[in-house]
Amino acid sequence: MTCQEKTNSETGKCQTAFRCVLTDVNFSLRTRMPQTTPFAAKFTPNPYGSSHSHYKPVEESYGGLIYHDNNLVSGSLEALIQHLVPTVDYYPDRSYIFTFLLSSRLFLHPFELMSRVCYLCVEHHRVGDPQIDKKRIRDIAPKIVQLLTEWTETFPYDFRDERMMRSLKEMTHRLAFGDELSRRAMQRLIQRLLRKLTILGQYEESLVTSSTAAAAAVEKPGGVKAKQHVVRREECVLNVCDDPFILAQQLTHIEMERLSYIGPEEFVQAFAQKRPSDNHKVSISPKRASNFEAYIEWFNRLSYLVATEICLPIKKKHRARALEFFIDVARECFNIGNFNSLMAIITGMNMNPVSRLKKTWGKVNTDKFEILEHQMDPSNNFYNYRTALRGATQRSATAHTAREKIVIPFFSLFIKDIYFLNEGCASRLPNGHINFEKFWELAKQVSEFLSWRQVICPFERDRKTLQYLISVSVFTEDELQLASYESEGPENNLERDTRRSLRYKPTTELSCTQTCLILKFLSAQQG
Repeated sequence: MTCQEKTNSETGKCQTAFRCVLTDVNFSLRTRMPQTTPFAAKFTPNPYGSSHSHYKPVEESYGGLIYHDNNLVSGSLEALIQHLVPTVDYYPDRSYIFTFLLSSRLFLHPFELMSRVCYLCVEHHRVGDPQIDKKRIRDIAPKIVQLLTEWTETFPYDFRDERMMRSLKEMTHRLAFGDELSRRAMQRLIQRLLRKLTILGQYEESLVTSSTAAAAAVEKPGGVKAKQHVVRREECVLNVCDDPFILAQQLTHIEMERLSYIGPEEFVQAFAQKRPSDNHKVSISPKRASNFEAYIEWFNRLSYLVATEICLPIKKKHRARALEFFIDVARECFNIGNFNSLMAIITGMNMNPVSRLKKTWGKVNTDKFEILEHQMDPSNNFYNYRTALRGATQRSATAHTAREKIVIPFFSLFIKDIYFLNEGCASRLPNGHINFEKFWELAKQVSEFLSWRQVICPFERDRKTLQYLISVSVFTEDELQLASYESEGPENNLERDTRRSLRYKPTTELSCTQTCLILKFLSAQQG
């Protein structure tokens, strides 16, 4: 049973966009089963698409794994685990390793998989003869090290679990029994992993610090808040950076830094939930997908920052200048390939407190803004944006400069695609097998994200501008509405009633938590 390809992702059906050739887990059949393609080229066109309408796949079964013409489409959990385990004569393909490590957490915890793999690698094949066991460990040790290297490099956050680290250290001890070189390789592996986890911890601490500072600014008493309001009218982004090209570059720095800390497993943790149609237990760690959430919060902050900067000035000409400035910044973001900042800016400019400023908009040439809105038009499932994204991806693949490699997707649409992929296909088939076709597609999308994440931002840092973008206070939704009414008064009874109710709200009510624009967007798209 396979998933049927659909042209419109909004239907909620997953797309079967690629298949890969794999070796069978059964050792006696490995010489008959070809290895898969290299990791970078593992995602090939669907052989069962419209261009192959007369193609009749041949279904075969080997050791609990089901293939269609050598393309793995399903298998039992135990068979898939064994397919991951290297032997003296076999090593799983990188495409399979990534796909299974990514998707297996839907069915068992990473530490359970780690324990199972360690057992199958070493203990399961012990014969009781010290010399034979030592030789076998020495022969298989390099492949075990390679598998664990790929695991720790691609999914390092799994090893924040003490049980994972304990298993890793136990494996180091076992390998030392047969091979000194592999023991040293394992020690270097653990050292690299610990450095990564230390850097991650420092980054997350900085996020907590900045969030705490922002919350403290919001919760200040009314009198102090009013004083800050006056200061903010003098402090604006144009006083810090009046070059739209430089500001777009600094936004790209922030985007790429936050992207770089998102682990591939966070996409599974964010969307995987047990559904009645799936007869399996979802084994997701209770740990929050903190870096995933931080990136969504950044999109919200940037949208509110743009709206705040436009609503701040008292004079109409200053508001018009801020509008024109952010239109130019958005255009530069598009040229760079920073689609997330582009959409955040457009979202901020389309918020009601900004869009209602008709006198201000009347002072602005909106031709460039309308072109940008057209590029991000949601009609036809964001066809224009997806076309631009494909162009940026192709440019990145053939890039001659570091700047040409940059691709920062519109993140909410990216996660929407993964959400519908997860919801559109069952993770288990009626026979109890894991639907591996679904997870090939999931791996394709996430691995593309990883390639974008690995790019190093080539632009020079402007620390003053970066600090301003990250830490300057922004208005809440209610405060934006009030600032908008102060700039251009209410035009009808509804707006007058709204302004009156906002003026007399308690401070704590006025400073409510910002609405999550990403979730609003997803809800609208699902509708």
